[in-house]
Amino acid sequence: MKEVSIVIKNQSPTLVGYKLILATLVLIGTFILACIFGAADTTIRDVWLALTSNVSGDKISIIREIRLPREIAGIFVGAALAVSGAIMQGMTRNPLADPGLFGLTSGANAALAITVAFSPTANYFDIMVACFTGAAVGAMIVFGIGAMTKGGFSPHRIVLAGAAVSAFLHAIAEGVGITFKISKEVSMWTAGGVIGTSWNQLQVIVPFVFIGIFISLLLSRQLTILSLNEETAVSLGQKTILIKTILFIIIILLAGASVALVGNMVFIGLLVPHMVRAIVGTNYRYIIPMSAILGAIFMLMADTLGRTITSPFETPVVAIVAMMGLPFFLFVVRKGGKEFS
Repeated sequence: MKEVSIVIKNQSPTLVGYKLILATLVLIGTFILACIFGAADTTIRDVWLALTSNVSGDKISIIREIRLPREIAGIFVGAALAVSGAIMQGMTRNPLADPGLFGLTSGANAALAITVAFSPTANYFDIMVACFTGAAVGAMIVFGIGAMTKGGFSPHRIVLAGAAVSAFLHAIAEGVGITFKISKEVSMWTAGGVIGTSWNQLQVIVPFVFIGIFISLLLSRQLTILSLNEETAVSLGQKTILIKTILFIIIILLAGASVALVGNMVFIGLLVPHMVRAIVGTNYRYIIPMSAILGAIFMLMADTLGRTITSPFETPVVAIVAMMGLPFFLFVVRKGGKEFS
């Protein structure tokens, strides 16, 4: 594979700190707006009472039991997909890397369908473990195909392999759903949304996402060095095989947990890291936390749009994300990632 050196563009830590604070404030504001808007009319006062008091009522119950877990799920899913995309792009030095495009989410989705078919009594933890396994299998198939081709890896070749494998795994999920008459159950996840998220589901998923992001922050310096090129990382004493293995496990955890919660979601892991590099540079000590924040904001905005543009009906979040992500994907393909590197 032809490797491209990337010059680390450092920004002042103080300036980056201000940007992170501003992004966090935007995230808080977006979260509040997401809790307010929807089919049921609620106010900021209702949101405040739901968060800070034991007051009961129909609107308060809607916020506590429906909107709050839904938006918290959106925050962690957006953060998980964005961070996993950032790690993939840095680790592979591929501007087109994304969990959805490299077979991880489709592999997790196929594993989810198989689990529901053959183990209908599986609990949420079992489903999540199955998604982790499926994500790993999907990624290994894609990279295996990419490694077998003459000339080795290339950004475009690996994306083509990912598209083919994703379509194949999606067909498996659909076939399992039709054969075992569980299409309705499977579609609850494959629709790619946070509808119906419960507090019990969050208790299982959130710790894995939190641990994955935390470890990625600890390895951000090593990832920055790894994003230069293999020779540089080795010359600086990096244990590249060990670091890549840990980062690959983190990607599987983040992508698998996301699919277990909302289904097959693409483009967030592609789009957000490119935006982040334009804001904070190419140092992954800054890219990882900013990707988590902007990914959460992006997912909250997409979910809010899905609930409001055709209210009281809902537009699938996956459709909104695809409408925003596909043009960006084509732009990155045309420019080769240079505009945002």
